[in-house]
Amino acid sequence: MQVLQAGQHKFIYLELDADTVTNVARQAGFEIKVQDGPRSLVADLTAPARQSPLLLFDAADPANLGWFSRCQFYVEGRTGAVMQTPMTLANQFDRSGKPHAHSVRLTITKELPATYRLPGNKPLTEQVLYALLYNFLNALTRTGVAVCGASAVRPLAGRTES
Repeated sequence: MQVLQAGQHKFIYLELDADTVTNVARQAGFEIKVQDGPRSLVADLTAPARQSPLLLFDAADPANLGWFSRCQFYVEGRTGAVMQTPMTLANQFDRSGKPHAHSVRLTITKELPATYRLPGNKPLTEQVLYALLYNFLNALTRTGVAVCGASAVRPLAGRTES
């Protein structure tokens, strides 16, 4: 982790290791393709061994109330931002425009304001991010991740029709 200064602005620059991100994803049961850029890391994640879709569900649907009460992570539906994390989630689509039930794209931002904190006022380091990533990927396969609000990100589990 580095602290960068641009004029009066300070930024945290996370030095993420693509191999470590790959290992974390594999431990969580995903196949992964990583594109490591200067400002972000993009991971195409696929869980081909799953028989059911990833547990990305619509938080507004009353039928999903049981999942909503258990989930740790929430995705802002318009932007795909995983709330209170430096991650953004997007669907992957097939040729007909339907979202893949077992695949998502995750973008991890490497440059953050120096004042950035996780819930509980915890500072963000690379090790904390790897643990956060593992917990998020486990939530996609075990406990569920809620999509909140108008959806550019489409739910994959539960009642998905609008």
